[in-house]
Amino acid sequence: MDKKIRVLHVAEAAGGVERYLETLFKYSKDQVENILVCSQNYDYKKFKTLADRVIVLRMAHDIDLSSDIKVERTLRRIIKQLKPDIVYAHSSKAGAFARIADLGLKNKVIYNPHGWAFNMQQSAKKKEMYKWVEKILAHFCDEIVCISDAEKESALREKICKPSKLQVIYNGIDLEEIEKTAPMSRAKLGISEDAFVVGMVGRLSKQKAPDTFVKAAKLIKEKIPNAFFLMVGDGELRDQTEELINQYDLGSSFLITGWVDNPTAYMKIMDVGMLLSRWEGFGLVLPEYMACGVPIIATNVDAIPNIVKDGINGMLVDKDDYHEVADAVDGLFEQPDLRFSLVKTASNIVKTKFDGKRVAQNSEQLYKELI
Repeated sequence: MDKKIRVLHVAEAAGGVERYLETLFKYSKDQVENILVCSQNYDYKKFKTLADRVIVLRMAHDIDLSSDIKVERTLRRIIKQLKPDIVYAHSSKAGAFARIADLGLKNKVIYNPHGWAFNMQQSAKKKEMYKWVEKILAHFCDEIVCISDAEKESALREKICKPSKLQVIYNGIDLEEIEKTAPMSRAKLGISEDAFVVGMVGRLSKQKAPDTFVKAAKLIKEKIPNAFFLMVGDGELRDQTEELINQYDLGSSFLITGWVDNPTAYMKIMDVGMLLSRWEGFGLVLPEYMACGVPIIATNVDAIPNIVKDGINGMLVDKDDYHEVADAVDGLFEQPDLRFSLVKTASNIVKTKFDGKRVAQNSEQLYKELI
C-alpha cells in the first residue's frame, strides 16, 4: 500500500471552517494522514475521532503581538518535528501563521482563505492593509484554494497572485450525515405544528445581518399571522438582536437557540431558510438548506449568486432590503408550487455540485500534484 500523504492543517477560525474540515477529514482518511493544529475555539474532542492527530494552540482571533509570536514559534517547532508533506492553512489568520512559520522549510504549502478578508465591510484603510498582506504572503505558498468562482475573481481583480497559483474547489457538505439527521421536534421547541417557520442559521454578527432578519420578521408577521422565526446560532450581536425583537413585540414568535451541534436538525423544520449576508465568501449553509429540502432566500452578494440562481433553486434579494425579504417570504407562502419547484431543483444541484466527497477527492488530487 502506498504511503499516506501527511497533511498538517492549521486553523484558527471556527464555524464554517470547522464544518469544512470535519467533512474533509471524514472522506480523506484512506490516502491522507490528517493532522490538525487548531485554536481553543474548536471542538477538539470531536476532531480526535476524525483526524489522525489534534494539537490545540491558544490563538487570539485579533492581532495580539505577544500571543502571536508564541504561536509562530510553537507552530514552526511542530512543523519541523512532524515533517508534513503539505502544510494546509485555513482562513486569514491561520494562513499568516502557517506561511510565516514555514519559511525556509521544504514541504509544500496550500492556503485557503475561506473568504477574502478584504471583501468584508470595513474601512478603506483596513481593506488596503488586508490586500497588501495577502499579496505579500501569496509568495510563500504553492497554491491558493478559492471556495467559489467569485473568490477567484476577487483575487484576480486585486492582483493577489499569478492566476496559475489559484485553484477553485467549491465547498461541499456531508450529504450522508444530513440525510440521516432526524428533524428537531417542534413541540420541544415550543413551535406549533401549523406555524410557518422562517429560519436563519449563522453567527449573530454584522456580516450575517440579524437586524435585517428581525426587521423583515416584523413585516412578515403582519402578513402571515402564524409565522414563527427561528435563529440558529449565537454571536456578539445577540443582545442587540433580542432588544430589537422585544422592541417589535415579537418575543412570543421568536427563538434564538444559541450554538448547537446539529444545525441541520433545525433546518429540517423550517419552511423557509435565509442567508442575508452583507458579504459572503461562500455560505456553507446554502447547500445545507438545499439538502434539507428548505427553500432559500439569500442576498445577491459576492459568491452567493454562484450557488443560488434566482427563481431556479432559491430567491435572491438586495442586501439590507428587509421589505424585499418580507415580500419574498410572502411570495413563497402564497405559492406552495414555487416552493416545491425550488426545493426539487436545489436537491438535484446539491447532489451533483456540493457533495463533500468531491471536495476530498479534489483536495487529494491537489496534494498529489504538489508532491
